[in-house]
Amino acid sequence: LNTGIIYFQTSSSDVPNFPEFVAVGYVDDVQMGHYDSNTRRAVPKKDWIKDAVGEDYVEGLTARGRKHQLRFKAHLENLNQRFNQSGGVHTYQQMHGCDWDDETGEVNGYNQYGYDGEDFLSLNLKEQIWIAAKQQAFITKLNWDNDKAMMSHCKYFYTQECPENLKKIVNAGRSFMMRTDLPSIQLLQRTPSSPVTCHATGFYPRYAVMFWRKDQEEEVLEGVDHEEMLPNHDGSFQMSVDLNISLIRAEDWSRYDCVFQIKGVEEDLTVTLDKSVILSNWRKSDGGERLMMMCGIVLIHLCSQSHQNSQIYQTSDSSSFTLGNYQ
Repeated sequence: LNTGIIYFQTSSSDVPNFPEFVAVGYVDDVQMGHYDSNTRRAVPKKDWIKDAVGEDYVEGLTARGRKHQLRFKAHLENLNQRFNQSGGVHTYQQMHGCDWDDETGEVNGYNQYGYDGEDFLSLNLKEQIWIAAKQQAFITKLNWDNDKAMMSHCKYFYTQECPENLKKIVNAGRSFMMRTDLPSIQLLQRTPSSPVTCHATGFYPRYAVMFWRKDQEEEVLEGVDHEEMLPNHDGSFQMSVDLNISLIRAEDWSRYDCVFQIKGVEEDLTVTLDKSVILSNWRKSDGGERLMMMCGIVLIHLCSQSHQNSQIYQTSDSSSFTLGNYQ
């Protein structure tokens, strides 16, 4: 079974109501901690994570976060000049971490940088060289390739320190991370002519699929739209899949059902397409006016938009190495 730590760090300029520097770290789908330029402190998100790495390590992350905050700001300003830019919204990002196969013991490390949402520089750990994705990154590649101390530190971090921390955290949080939470599933619809949305929320882990099925055997592909899986505030996940009912005769509705499958659970969770169970802002129930679900559908849409916007600012709580200077 593969598991991994991933760190994101982002330095940005001229972004309203957003810290100039943010760092977060994840083990698989679980956020470990957070640092930003407003709080200037590394904060573990789970007590068992702090217990696994120790208080001294957390304090070390705070110190590293403050150093990286200054360094990333300087790098961002340097890149503005290198790309002949001044003012406006710009971002400089790092994504790095390691994966560990607990069966084979194989460890893989990676480190990538981006500027304004595009690839800039990446590490080939096996060959111990940097790969420039932009012409403007080539001078940095040459400098970092020649920095043997930096490359040695990279190798140590990604092959020893990172996987050792990963193993500690996984062992400490095994019961939390290896759990399986099943979702609540509802059918939603905005108007009588709108697609019917099958919405599942509260499940964990994220290794799940959901689809529409006909006659309990055939997956429906035509008229189906899969929405992006989104995280909930409590660490669980939600997902939706829409079915265009205009393609289905009314007498055939009962032949369709929404199917949810999650890793570690053999039995499928299913909900049959039935007008009587659809939650909507236009339908009345037998007991009177049904609680309107329009706000829920809108909230799903807003969450999706927020999640998409957040991709611009992926961030990290890094126990990363000391970065080399841009020259």
